Amino acid sequence: MFDSLSDKIQETFRKLSRKGRISEADVTETLREVRLALLEADVNYRVVKDFVKRVGERAVGADVAKSLTPAQAIIKIVHDELVTLLGEPARLDLGAEPPIVIMLVGLQGSGKTSMAAKLAVHLRNGGHRLLLVAADTYRPAAIAQLETLGRQINVPVYSEGEHAAPPTICANAVKRARREGLDVVLLDTAGRLQVDEAMMAELEQIRKAIKPQEVLLVVDAMTGQEAVAVAEEFHRRVVLSGLILTKVDGDARGGAALSIRAVTGVPIKFLGVGEKTSDLEVFHPDRLTSRILGMGDVLTLIERAESAISQEQAKKMEEKLRAASFTLEDFIEQLQAVKKMGSLTELIGMIPGLQQATKQLPAEVTDKGLKVTEAIINSMTREERRNPKILDASRRRRIARGSGTSVQEVNQLLRQFAQMQQVMKQMQSGRARGIMSLFS
Repeated sequence: MFDSLSDKIQETFRKLSRKGRISEADVTETLREVRLALLEADVNYRVVKDFVKRVGERAVGADVAKSLTPAQAIIKIVHDELVTLLGEPARLDLGAEPPIVIMLVGLQGSGKTSMAAKLAVHLRNGGHRLLLVAADTYRPAAIAQLETLGRQINVPVYSEGEHAAPPTICANAVKRARREGLDVVLLDTAGRLQVDEAMMAELEQIRKAIKPQEVLLVVDAMTGQEAVAVAEEFHRRVVLSGLILTKVDGDARGGAALSIRAVTGVPIKFLGVGEKTSDLEVFHPDRLTSRILGMGDVLTLIERAESAISQEQAKKMEEKLRAASFTLEDFIEQLQAVKKMGSLTELIGMIPGLQQATKQLPAEVTDKGLKVTEAIINSMTREERRNPKILDASRRRRIARGSGTSVQEVNQLLRQFAQMQQVMKQMQSGRARGIMSLFS
């Protein structure tokens, strides 16, 4: 989401870092470029003005003047102010007497129903027993969508059809959760294409009747500054306790994420980073800031690895590496695990210092290249994957036809895999353990 903003800010700091000594004019020029980058990213004008003012006041102070590396001192100031702008980390209030009621609100199309399933998976992984509530009786197929998602993630869904009043549905759902000993109730409320009086009045009725511990606004990050106006109106009418930004894996400019916390004062609690029910991240302002400034995000990378690769899988893979018995069958298994973690370019960008390298990746190690590799390996028989030495010219032509590739691409993959096997044979077992320890 922040690719364009990140590129421009990082280029600004690279130019600054090339200078040994920094004058006040250099600071002024740097702040001008940062201001333009933020405005082009659709950050609220007032937020940009205040942000640049705070950075400027600190950047011309004694700390920078006395620093041996003034450029790095300014970068640290920008980092700290971005973290402040995004707000303190906020977590769900789950400490009250159960059942805890979490009410999801937002405009139609923001992704509330999908987010309800993602949040349910997140909370279930934390040991909670949940009930999803289909309180959107207006959007066609909203109830059916939530019921389908509930079956997929194995979480019960409470529904009374399309004709019952949403406040009544929610009240009855809480009673059922209390009877069955469920500790979290997630309300999927109705949205509209725009904020209107009828929708807000209904949400006020639900809040008054149920008294939820959390009221979370689901906001589409692609909507830019409109998201800020929507959040302000929802906060005024139903008093929000938190925000969830969806579609942050898209090509949005990022202005909403940087503006919405500062304008509304409501903390961001989660980020929706994909379409799968597991694609939900707890919001960490310091990690997001590090990504924007090209400093990587190792903690999130490790968390994704731990969720995608079990300790048993990691141990099994370590043994194969140590014995140099890694096959194409193992390779495809690892590719599928990497896909669960997210886009390859995004993962590489989380490694400090490698964000710029993602723009010069060889074709075979891009996300598109990995799909080609996967197609080639999937076109092989199990015997061929376990023993590539039997792949003669006839078999290679068959694999190329089956995968929609050329014989040359098949040959290239086999050469690269043979080279990788050779490297593994030369690796000391201690080094293999060091690599796999990242995933265990």
